[in-house]
Amino acid sequence: MNLKRILSLCGILLLAGCSLHRPEPVELGFDLPDEYRRVAAGEPSVAGEFWWQQFGDHRLDQLMTELFAENLGLERAMARLQQARASLRGARSSQLPTVTGSGQASRDRSATDLLTETAQGSVSVAYELDLWRKYASRSTAASLEAEATAADARALFLSLSAQLADLYFLAVEQHAQLELITANQTAFRDTLERVTRRYQAGLTGAVDVYQARQNLLAVDARRPAIEARLAAAEHAIDVLLGDYPGIGSADRIEKLPEAPARFDAGLPANLLLRRPDVQAAFARLQASDARLAAAIADRMPAVNLLGTLGRTSTELITGPLTGDFWSLLAGVALPIMDGGRRRAEVDRQEAVRRETLAGYRQTVLNAFREVEDSLVANRTTEQHITILVDQADAAESSLRLALDNYLNGLSDYLPVLVAQAGQISTQSQLLSARRQLVSDRITLAKALGGHWMEDALTRRMSVEQD
Repeated sequence: MNLKRILSLCGILLLAGCSLHRPEPVELGFDLPDEYRRVAAGEPSVAGEFWWQQFGDHRLDQLMTELFAENLGLERAMARLQQARASLRGARSSQLPTVTGSGQASRDRSATDLLTETAQGSVSVAYELDLWRKYASRSTAASLEAEATAADARALFLSLSAQLADLYFLAVEQHAQLELITANQTAFRDTLERVTRRYQAGLTGAVDVYQARQNLLAVDARRPAIEARLAAAEHAIDVLLGDYPGIGSADRIEKLPEAPARFDAGLPANLLLRRPDVQAAFARLQASDARLAAAIADRMPAVNLLGTLGRTSTELITGPLTGDFWSLLAGVALPIMDGGRRRAEVDRQEAVRRETLAGYRQTVLNAFREVEDSLVANRTTEQHITILVDQADAAESSLRLALDNYLNGLSDYLPVLVAQAGQISTQSQLLSARRQLVSDRITLAKALGGHWMEDALTRRMSVEQD
């Protein structure tokens, strides 16, 4: 078979080139419900992608801006994304011809003092026909890995925004707990002074004074733990913003807001499009399919083309001798024996795909679980707050009545002692429950995902590239 026929055959194979592997359809392994099982009919919802703006806290908005610009975890994610995109460019380059230039010069003197000068330059082009889409599949896998890495970055934006908001409102709650402690210390000191005056007047025994002082000291004992939690939350915020712990926390305390209405959960089917971790898992599943296709194609014959074009010049005693030269070579390499290496790689990639498929299904299930859990948490915390509000009203009335009865000599000090302890405990629980509801809203926003992270990622990447 002459060269022309070989090239014609290679061209036909190139045009008809196809992958030897077809991706299998992805099955979740379970049926999606029409709606979340924990959503009650007529539940309120809040529109808007930037969910933290629903809390109406301008300081939190500012911190989010700082977070997206300064967080070191995001900086690492941007570097990983740049690595993935560089790998993609490298994979795509394998589909292009390789062009190499070469040149050489020599000068020789013979035994008869004959001087000969020779110069030669050439350009070589090498190309492997991607008949079985081996290189195309590797390029596809690299592209999907880049997509998955970008989705990882979006997931990090979502996770960090929720973490910052949760820490911020935890710090706000601890600040409010300190204010509650201060108010109760003032009230308990006043009660201690009244009891002391009654003791000095001979109207009560010393045990009442000791009990009143015990109540005051019990309130004092709450402060150190709250201060420690406040400091830890503020330090964590500083680190999220790329600062040394304790540098910028002093001006971050605002009033604990009322939790906004529950975020709209939407339809379960939409969650697959809103969760970046699910998108990353699906992209990696597709990438494993592409790598499997490349491994199968690697077992097939490879057709290589090599062309060289050059010019040579030789200075002889009779004058210069110059001329052009060229060559065209077509070669076929067929794997015959490699000890089973290529077959083992195919088996490995098949196992990788099964593992990735299981991981994708697990990611999807976890995403739905997080939404269902968050819906339950939001509803039950709301119910808990309703009960605590009634309990706080009852505790305040009980304390007022017990203190009046004691000061009027109608009862001993024990009911006052019990009522004071019950009131501060209920007030503290109510503060914690209101902050927990805010946290539940944040968790639900995180579980539902969104699309705002794409804009945030684009802005951050533009900054990195400047």
